[in-house]
Amino acid sequence: MILDHFWLTDAQFAKIAPHLPTDTRGKARVDDRRVISGIVHVLKSGGRWIDAPPDYGPRKTLYNRYVRWAAKGVWVDLFQALAQAGGPPAEVLIDSSAVKAHRSASGGKGGRKITPSGVRVADAPRKSMR
Repeated sequence: MILDHFWLTDAQFAKIAPHLPTDTRGKARVDDRRVISGIVHVLKSGGRWIDAPPDYGPRKTLYNRYVRWAAKGVWVDLFQALAQAGGPPAEVLIDSSAVKAHRSASGGKGGRKITPSGVRVADAPRKSMR
């Protein structure tokens, strides 16, 4: 196990496991812990699914599981169940919204100009030649 990758601990997976779907048909699912760890790693890193490390298994499996469970509402149910469990949060997230300002918001043409006070102007040397 590589240290810079995200891996669910035994305790974390034990809390998640009861909320995972069990009504799968056909071929048995691959290791849920490995796949969920891979999904969390990709979402935390902000990368593409194709860039997921091979330690988490096939990248197509990560993507398919994420999309299919999102369509079935598994992620929403899981997050609601974990949020209702209570306890202080281990992490607090802050919204990092970006706000654009209009180009004239800084004070007009040429940017903001600091004008000196009247007393300073009277004592200052002239800036123009006669």
